[in-house]
Amino acid sequence: MSFIDTLKRSLGFDEETKEPVTSDYAEDILENDFYIAPEQPFYEIILIRPRTVDDMDYVFDQVVEENNPVIVDLAFLENEGPDPFQMAGEKIKILRKEYKAEAISLCKGPDKNMIILTPSRIKIIKKE
Repeated sequence: MSFIDTLKRSLGFDEETKEPVTSDYAEDILENDFYIAPEQPFYEIILIRPRTVDDMDYVFDQVVEENNPVIVDLAFLENEGPDPFQMAGEKIKILRKEYKAEAISLCKGPDKNMIILTPSRIKIIKKE
């Protein structure tokens, strides 16, 4: 080692390579873009006021296929007569029996008859 090399090292101008602080794995992560996905996706809670059979089919699809909880206001169907209201009740029974959905009455009054329907993977806990 020469005098100049010793002088450079003593002044801090060392040209030796230093080992990197991060490992190869960490450098690979830092160089590439990545994202973190939540374990449980968010749920949309939809309020629907069905007026026809097609609207009840949409409610059915939301609960069964999309796995979204739905708040249904059956007041309009109840005021239309017994047939549309009974049809809605049959759809809810099918949801509960065949698809293990939960149906809970939220409120019943002269202008509201609200029920929440949730898919089987979402549990509703009643706390008193």
